[in-house]
Amino acid sequence: MKNESFPTQEILTRREFLYGSALAAAGFAMAGRLDAADAKKALNYNESMEYRPLGKTGLMISAVCLGGHWKRIETAVPGVLKGSGWVGATLDHPDFKKNRHDVVSRCMEAGINYIDACVGEEVLAYSEALRGRREKMYLGFSWYQEEMRNANFRTKDALLKTLDKGMKQAKLDYVDLWRITMLEQSGKHTEAEVDEMMAAMDAAKQAGKARFTGFSSHDRPHIKKMIEKYPKQVDVVVTPYTARSKELPKDSLFDAVREHQVGVFGINPFASNSIFKGDSSLKSADAEEDDKRARLAIRNILANPAITAPIPGLINQHQVDNVAKAVQERRELDAKETAELRQINEETWANLPPDYQWLKDWEYV
Repeated sequence: MKNESFPTQEILTRREFLYGSALAAAGFAMAGRLDAADAKKALNYNESMEYRPLGKTGLMISAVCLGGHWKRIETAVPGVLKGSGWVGATLDHPDFKKNRHDVVSRCMEAGINYIDACVGEEVLAYSEALRGRREKMYLGFSWYQEEMRNANFRTKDALLKTLDKGMKQAKLDYVDLWRITMLEQSGKHTEAEVDEMMAAMDAAKQAGKARFTGFSSHDRPHIKKMIEKYPKQVDVVVTPYTARSKELPKDSLFDAVREHQVGVFGINPFASNSIFKGDSSLKSADAEEDDKRARLAIRNILANPAITAPIPGLINQHQVDNVAKAVQERRELDAKETAELRQINEETWANLPPDYQWLKDWEYV
């Protein structure tokens, strides 16, 4: 069945899809890196944006991407929240739909080329925002409500049903990355459950439903173990990485990331907005200071080349422009900026809400 969101000439047959994905992965594995000249072939290429290889996938990904969460969206779209926190946004609210469409459009203009969706509401919202231009963005898919965090969805068949259900509801023919959401402490899953998850990933690739696969976890030792045990299935890992995070000098997670050429998307780059002084509205008295803090955080995170991209949630076009600007700025912080970021990080840690205290355990990765 053809995807109506694609121009006819852009639609791939299942065979072309699988063959092209296999060639890309094989080519990258042999080359070990992407030639800088190939950056111009990146989706949404913009000369002001940096592009990094997404592990062994062969995809070139913008150095900052769009995270699925729209926390603080009420400052941009008043009245859109109907309970259940930020995820309770009214998806068919016309102002919300316009907001997401406009943010995605600005991302495309800035050269950003990946959206990470990890809950059902995000999949639906961003699939709608991409309607008619699906080929302009790589889309990460996870419907966490019916994936590994739910005990009823820890088998190959159940996970594949979730993928099929989500794709049908979102009117998607395929996803670029199926990044299954596991328990935050994924080591609590049994080996049998992990085997079932990996089997589901294999099946999704073979069926042409997912180009690449991976998972989300907050459990560093277990992430490392899964990368080493399942190198064919684990193309990408989605895991926390803040402005305060740094690589362990020994036995780091990134040792396995580099050895097995795994892409890494860093969540919570702004520590669930605890890095900011204001409320993220354009009229905030702290808006200029918060823009500076966001850029410092992005620059510091990107100093680690093992991170493919941080994926902040962005609620307006100005925030898109600001993180894109961070990519253009000098990567290494000078002494004054380092001192400023150190103070900001201390404030961030002090401002963490009770349900985000665990981020303090991500200072060393």
